[in-house]
Amino acid sequence: MDLRLDLRLSQKLVMTPQLQQAIKLLQLSRLELQQTLSQHLVENPLLEDLSNDVQDEEAQQGEEGSVEVKDATSQDVEGDGEEAVPEREKDVEPLTSEEWDSVLDGDWRAGPMEQTAASDDDFPSYEQTLTKATSLEEHLDWQLRLSSLEGKDRFIGRAIIGNLDENGYLRVTTEELAEDSQATPDEVETVLSQVQSFDPPGVAARDLRECLLIQLGYLACDPIGIGEYLHSHRKNDLVAAVVSEHLPDLQKKRYTNVSKALGVPVEEIYEAVRVIECLEPKPGRPYSSDSNTTIIPDVYVMKYEGEWVVLLNEDGLPRLRVSPYYRRLMTNQSENQESTKTYFEEKLRGAQWIIRSIDQRNKTIVKVVTSLVKFQEAFLEKGIQHLRPLVLKQVAEDVGMHESTISRVTTNKYMHCPQGILELKFFFNAGIQRTAAHGEEMSSVTVREMIREMVAQEDALRPLKDQEIVARLRTKDIIIARRTVAKYRAELHIASASQRKRIPS
Repeated sequence: MDLRLDLRLSQKLVMTPQLQQAIKLLQLSRLELQQTLSQHLVENPLLEDLSNDVQDEEAQQGEEGSVEVKDATSQDVEGDGEEAVPEREKDVEPLTSEEWDSVLDGDWRAGPMEQTAASDDDFPSYEQTLTKATSLEEHLDWQLRLSSLEGKDRFIGRAIIGNLDENGYLRVTTEELAEDSQATPDEVETVLSQVQSFDPPGVAARDLRECLLIQLGYLACDPIGIGEYLHSHRKNDLVAAVVSEHLPDLQKKRYTNVSKALGVPVEEIYEAVRVIECLEPKPGRPYSSDSNTTIIPDVYVMKYEGEWVVLLNEDGLPRLRVSPYYRRLMTNQSENQESTKTYFEEKLRGAQWIIRSIDQRNKTIVKVVTSLVKFQEAFLEKGIQHLRPLVLKQVAEDVGMHESTISRVTTNKYMHCPQGILELKFFFNAGIQRTAAHGEEMSSVTVREMIREMVAQEDALRPLKDQEIVARLRTKDIIIARRTVAKYRAELHIASASQRKRIPS
C-alpha cells in the first residue's frame, strides 16, 4: 500500500458554539433562563439590564419631584410667615426657666422627642420570623431526651430514630443496628420497644402488621371512641387476629374467607374492618413536609375582542442591552490599545448574540403557542371534554419547524389560559379510536377524565370493574381495550375494583 496525500472537497454540517447556545436557551425553563441571563450579566461587562436603569431613573425623578415640592412649600411658608404671625406675638418676651417651672408644676414626663425610637436593629430579621414545621426525627428525639434511656441505650435510640423513613418505619434489621451501635440484638430490641411507645403511635414499626398492632394496643386502653369496641377481650383478639393472620385477605376485601377461617359471622369481620380503617398505616405522614411549588407561566393566552391573543410573560426577566458607555469607549480607543479593543469586540459579539438568541427564543415560543391555540381552541373555550389528539409533527408542519425544535420549546414551559395553568406538553396526547359513526379520534386525556368521573360516581358496594368501564365507554362510541383502561386507571392512581369495594354500613 502506497502512502499519498489527497485534497478532497466535502460539505458537512457543524454546530457552532453560538448555535449550541441558542438551542440550549430554547429548552431552558423560566427559572433556568433567569439564572443564565444573570450569569451573562456578571461575565460580560458590555451587557446591562435595562429594567434596572429604568427603575433608577424613576426613583431619581421621584426624589427630584419631592425636593421641588418641599422647596416650594418652604418658600411659601417663609414668604407668608411675616403676615401670619400677629404683631402682638412678636413683642412677647420668652418665658424664663422659673416661669416654665410654674407652668409645668414639676411634671417632667418624657416628651415624644425624649423617648428612644426603636431602630431596625431592635426588630428580628426576616429569617428569624420564619416558622419551620417539626420533623418526625426532631419530635422523636425530643421524646428520647425526656425518656429514662441513658448512656448506651440513648445512643441506640438515636440510631433507631435516624434509620426511620419518612413514613415512620424502621428499614434496617436489628442485627445491623446492633453492629452499628456495638450492642447485642437483645439490647436493641429492648430500646426499640421503648421507642415504639413514643408518639405518634405505630412509629418505628418494621412492617404494616406491627404498626397496626401497636396502634391497637393504644386503642384498647382508650375508654372512649373506638376503644369502646375493644373493651371486650374477644373483640380485641378478633381485630388482632385479622391484622396478624389475614392482612393479605383484608387488603383484597376477601371478608368471607376471613370469616370462615376465624369461624365468626361476617358482620363481626365488618366491625373489625371499621376499626382497622381508623388506624394510620403511615405514622410519619403528619410530619411530612409537602412544599407547594409556585408556577409562573411563560405565556398568557386570553380572548380579546373575539380573538385569542398570546402574550409573553417577561416579568422578572432581565431586559438586556449593550451598554452605551462601553460603546463610546470602544469608538474612542487609541491604536496602541489593540488588546483591549480585541477584548471589547469579542464581548460585543457575545452580547449581540445573546440578545438575538433571546429575541429569537421569544418569537419561537409565541409562534408555537399560537399554533397550539389554533389546534386546541375548542378546549380553551369548552373544557377538557373537547381536547383534540395532537402530536409534535402537526405543530411542526404548521409553524415550519423541526419536531425536535417543537419538543425543546414545549419542555418546562407553562401557559396561563381560561382552563388554568397548564404545561405545554399537556396539549400533546394520543388519540383513541371511535366507531364509524364518529370518524375523528378522541384525546386520551379526555378518556382518562371520563374514567375518573365514572369511578367517582360508582356504587361503593359494587365498584366498576375494568371490563364494565370498557362496556360503558363503548356505549359512547369509544373503542378501547381492557388493558388500556387498567393502564389509565393506574396513571390516575385509582385502585382496582376489589380494593375500592366498601363494606356495607
